[in-house]
Amino acid sequence: MNAGTQNRAFHLKHASRALVPAPERNVSESGARVYLVSCVERDSQMSKRRVLLADDHPNMLRMVETILGSIFEVVGKVADGKSLMEAAAKLNPDLIVTDISMPILNGIEAVKNLKESSSRAKVVFLTVHTDNEFVKACFEAGASGYVLKPQMATDLLLAVRAALAGRSFTSPNLTSLN
Repeated sequence: MNAGTQNRAFHLKHASRALVPAPERNVSESGARVYLVSCVERDSQMSKRRVLLADDHPNMLRMVETILGSIFEVVGKVADGKSLMEAAAKLNPDLIVTDISMPILNGIEAVKNLKESSSRAKVVFLTVHTDNEFVKACFEAGASGYVLKPQMATDLLLAVRAALAGRSFTSPNLTSLN
């Protein structure tokens, strides 16, 4: 099988994925169009999943929005558990990314209340807490993911994708704690 045949076989095999022209050069020496498979592009072509963010630190909200905003639709940002419950009821997000320690009502209690009110949103906790009791309480409240803030750059998107696919995720650093 020569390179051209391999290229066509790849394109046929992956036809269900979004193929986008290569930015540097979109025509090969043989004149065939060259395509790159882009997961980000594929996600943006599908209807964007709606995400609600909750953290009492504005800088953290901005960082999370930067990580998720190009792939998902960030429909709201709140700074406390009570506002999280109100926004979730009003905005009906597909996913909530929340901190544990927030004023008025902590994230765990807010998520418990949301799940008791039949919220179907998946939940990923983004926190600094490494204590096993917090991890357990979050999953008992209805979480699908638990990410440590220091590992946010590597773990958050993995946790969000897992949650939306119906799987759970815990930052690998926590496996030794469980």
